[in-house]
Amino acid sequence: MSDRDPFSEIERAFDMLGEQFGVDMGAVPVDVVDEGDAFVVHADLPGYDSEDIDVQLVEERELTISATSSQEQESSDGQYVQRERRQQSLSRSVRLPEAVDDEGTTASYDDGVLTVRLAKVVHSEDDDGTDIPVN
Repeated sequence: MSDRDPFSEIERAFDMLGEQFGVDMGAVPVDVVDEGDAFVVHADLPGYDSEDIDVQLVEERELTISATSSQEQESSDGQYVQRERRQQSLSRSVRLPEAVDDEGTTASYDDGVLTVRLAKVVHSEDDDGTDIPVN
């Protein structure tokens, strides 16, 4: 009997292919939609609980999504012949084209899809900028 794990060999092959073609197979796939007054980010995170997901807004323009999951499969009947544990961590940063208001940001997680709504910073039409005196 062989100790080789065919699944880890397949995973290694995908990693090598991803490196050759410049695609990170472990990255979180995202869609960013501009809805006029807000950006909406949809991220696929199947198999995670909402408690496993961390969403941060950095400097009003960069959204960072990370998720960590640790699962155990246990058998209560007899002695373990095989015990498998899986821990997986994913992370993705998305640079937004415009600044967003952290006060107007919401996130929800449903059926493996994280949805983050980021309200854009509103500039008033009367706002011509800030006057800077020249000495």
